[in-house]
Amino acid sequence: MPAPETPSAVHSASFAELEAPMAYRLWALRESVFVVEQDCPYQELDGRDLEPATRHLWCADDAGEPTAYLRVLQDGETARIGRVLTRPDHRGRGLAAELMHAAHAEIGERPVVLDAQAHLVDWYAALGYAPSGRGFVEDGIPHLSMRRG
Repeated sequence: MPAPETPSAVHSASFAELEAPMAYRLWALRESVFVVEQDCPYQELDGRDLEPATRHLWCADDAGEPTAYLRVLQDGETARIGRVLTRPDHRGRGLAAELMHAAHAEIGERPVVLDAQAHLVDWYAALGYAPSGRGFVEDGIPHLSMRRG
């Protein structure tokens, strides 16, 4: 297991605030994990990244390359966290948890929902999430809807 990292700076931006090269690197990272690594061919770019209320949160290495990412969407009064990932060579260092805590700080007291891959349900439960629906399969991967607040 990799050695724990010191806390990383968490970057946060709307689509309009993202510089084009970083947006490209973030989308490439998402595709490398969710489409290539998990072997799930689907339309990864779904249009929601462009919504004015969407926030993109990420950590980066010393070279500025993104190492972990998530996005926060606005669904009415509820926030939705999705696309939570860590680059394979940085897993086990707590980066996703850092991003989740930063997302919770941005979201504040509003309720938050997410669709957890089934093998990560306990990890999300440790962050205050509880199952809120029936399990389902998306792109061949079992998921469970979860809610916080």
